[in-house]
Amino acid sequence: MKYFIGSYIVTILGLVGAYFWGEHIHGTGLLCVFIALILGVLEVSLSFDNAVVNAMKLEKMTPVWRHRFLTWGIAIAVFGMRFLFPILVVSIFAKLSMIEVTKIALTNSDKYAHYLTLTHAPIVTFGGMFLLMLFLNYFFDRNKDVHWIRKLEEPMAHFDHIKEIEVILSLAVLLILYNVCGLKVVISGICGILTYLVIDGVTHYLEHNEDKISNCKQIGGCAGFVSFLYLELIDASFSLDGVLGAFALSKDVVIITIGLAIGAMFVRSLTIMLVEKKTLARFRYLEHGAHWAIGALAIIMFISTVKEVPEIVTGLIGFGFIAAAFVSSVIYNKNLENRIA
Repeated sequence: MKYFIGSYIVTILGLVGAYFWGEHIHGTGLLCVFIALILGVLEVSLSFDNAVVNAMKLEKMTPVWRHRFLTWGIAIAVFGMRFLFPILVVSIFAKLSMIEVTKIALTNSDKYAHYLTLTHAPIVTFGGMFLLMLFLNYFFDRNKDVHWIRKLEEPMAHFDHIKEIEVILSLAVLLILYNVCGLKVVISGICGILTYLVIDGVTHYLEHNEDKISNCKQIGGCAGFVSFLYLELIDASFSLDGVLGAFALSKDVVIITIGLAIGAMFVRSLTIMLVEKKTLARFRYLEHGAHWAIGALAIIMFISTVKEVPEIVTGLIGFGFIAAAFVSSVIYNKNLENRIA
């Protein structure tokens, strides 16, 4: 319960805000509260895999940066990625100023939703490419000795011998998308790949020079910041599809932001709980399940560039992988206990 106190406070404040905003703008306060609540539940249901991946990265961070992830990070996740980022993307592709797009978002929700629909393909391709690189980088690892779906994961580990195989496969996917969606999608996808490579490269450098970094507070702070940025980008990539899908329930960007903020806060709290309770260490296949869910989400995002995929499908697939990995971990632990006994 203690991990979710902040989430409950945000939920109460958010729903109160949704009520008064709904009464003032639409004259339907209770309906707006209901929509915000549904959006929050959907955000949580779609983000179990996000919480597991975040916990995996967060375990390596200092308590200070963990706290910043829960405080600063939630502000960035809610206001930055679920409000400002879509406005920035619409501004770029519609060739309008951010101020003008913000006015449209707050005063003409139908027009804003139309612009956002036009930029759907580039947005999800950026996030999909980032997640695809994350998925491939996790399984294409010759040093990985724990495998969940052994018949698939063992052969995949050996692909690590082919230099830059993750980039090659990602670019191959982009070529396919280019034939369907055009050049804007390719540029967006390349940006997603480059963003992942830069952040992952800096992270690996800092991890491999940990001894030097520990003796320098300034560089140590940089390491924490890079890990923090990495987590925010992962969270952003997960949230892109949800932000776009939210417009199926409401065209009001304020109600959408409130609903997604509630969900994002619960995901943050769940992440902290997983870290402090050492859940990933006790359930050895949860990381695998989360990364399979990431791979599935990336594919769904690519499919959504040409055909709408219902949110429930995305949520069920992600939850299915996590649930299956959890059950497999429990079975493994019981078998291990029996062998020791």
